[in-house]
Parts: sequence; C-alpha cells; structure tokens
Amino acid sequence: MLTAYLRPTMTPGPAYPVRTPRPPIYPPGNGSLRTRHWRVAHAFTTGLPGWLVLLPTRHITALTELDPDAAAELGPLLRDLSQALREVVGCVKTYIVLLAEAERFSHVHFHVIPRMRDQPEQLRGPGIFGMLGLPPEQCVPDAEMDRIAECLSVALATNHTGRQAARAD
Repeated sequence: MLTAYLRPTMTPGPAYPVRTPRPPIYPPGNGSLRTRHWRVAHAFTTGLPGWLVLLPTRHITALTELDPDAAAELGPLLRDLSQALREVVGCVKTYIVLLAEAERFSHVHFHVIPRMRDQPEQLRGPGIFGMLGLPPEQCVPDAEMDRIAECLSVALATNHTGRQAARAD
C-alpha cells in the first residue's frame, strides 16, 4: 500500500529517503500509483486525508533536470490526480507545491494538496503547511491512507481509460 512507500528509511545515500516500492502498475495496482516517470504516495505526517506527494522515479534536485518524457507526463498526471482527489475526498481544488528544500527532502517532489470546502481560513494557501509535520496521533491513520490509495487507483483507472478511448476515436 502507499503508506509504506513514503516512510523514511535508515539507509543513507543520494536516493530518496523512502522505501523502494514493490513494482506497481499505474493505475491501479495494490494501492500504489506509478507511471513510467513518476510515483505517488500519501504524505505520512499530515492530518489532511488525501495530501499526496508526487516524486520522479529518477533522483533529481531541480526541475530543470527532468527529461522531456517526464516533463510531458507531469501536467496530465497533476490534472488527473487533482480530478481523482476531487472525486475521492471531495476537495474543491488542489494546491500544487514544489519547494525541494527540507532537510532529507531536497529532491524534486510535488505536494498535491486537497483544499476542502470547509477548510479553515488559517489553513488555506501557504497556511496549509500547518497540517504537515504533525505528531502521529494527529496524522491520517495508515488504514485511511490505504483506503484513499485504493479509491484513487479506481478513479484514475476509470478516468484514464475513458480519455484513452476518446483519443482513439
């Protein structure tokens, strides 16, 4: 499930501070989301259900290092994830953030953050980061992250299949 994919590891090195996932299929596949160039996981220290992290499958530290195929895949994937989050968690829109500055997380990764209709004003815009880095008892439980992952897999598969069929006509 996605919850294991973004947990920190004790293995130092230039690679991501994440566990290597089982070889998943995008979409769906064992609750994991992956394309040829990107992988998606639920953020692990957040109290906001559906806060996703989108990481390139190749370690890069700046967006300018993306190869053309990964760059071409990025826009449609962000759109698809935003639509799937709207369907699964009921958000009105998503925030997309790339900073790549946090210690141990200086690689490129996008936060895909659902903005809920009833979200308090202080947690809108940049204030949303008040929902990240929370103590475990305030975080989305693993079982809920797994449920969201499964629902996102279904939503992405349904939407992806429909677009592919429409393009073929």
